[in-house]
Amino acid sequence: MLTAVVTRGATGFDVAFVPQADGGAGDMTYEESLDFCEFPFEEAEFADQYEATGYPCEEGPSPILPEAKELLWGGGSFVVFLVLMRFFLYPKLRKGMDARYAKVEDGLEQADAARAAARAEVTEYEAALATVRAEAAERVDAARATLAGERETRLAEVNAEIAAQREAAMAESRAAREAAEADVRSAVTDVTSKVLELAIGRAPAEQVDAAVADVMNSEVRS
Repeated sequence: MLTAVVTRGATGFDVAFVPQADGGAGDMTYEESLDFCEFPFEEAEFADQYEATGYPCEEGPSPILPEAKELLWGGGSFVVFLVLMRFFLYPKLRKGMDARYAKVEDGLEQADAARAAARAEVTEYEAALATVRAEAAERVDAARATLAGERETRLAEVNAEIAAQREAAMAESRAAREAAEADVRSAVTDVTSKVLELAIGRAPAEQVDAAVADVMNSEVRS
């Protein structure tokens, strides 16, 4: 019975047909297994132990189970990485995080201080503005009061001047009217005396003057 055996060579895979006994024991020697097996035994005495049950080939590694040296290297690398992280990398990372946190806190404190200072300046500005407005209102009220007082004083002065000028004008008018009345009365008295003298031959000056005065006074009153 022939058995197809696939071997891996330098340039690819080789297929060979090897005769096998009916009992299952292999007819291949240890030397032949070096060319036939993908994983041959390193020594002939190990191959003789398995020659009765099959081909003298060592069982290959498991495709899913890692080897001990791989576990050793992986575990050692993890331990080294853990040590580096614990004593070197993590302290630096922690230090950087603390420094960043302190910087952020400092920035927040500075921002709060700047905000408080700005609010204080705004409050101070509003207080100063209120003071200035109050002073301006007081000055405006004082100016209005002064202007009102000056206007009242000036109006009183003008009214006094007008009253004085009116009194003076009335006095002048009264004096002129009296002078005119005296001239008219004198003229009327003279004319009346002449008419009486022509009419009756004599002119009573006192009676004529009294009569003319009564007539003129009665006209003035009416």
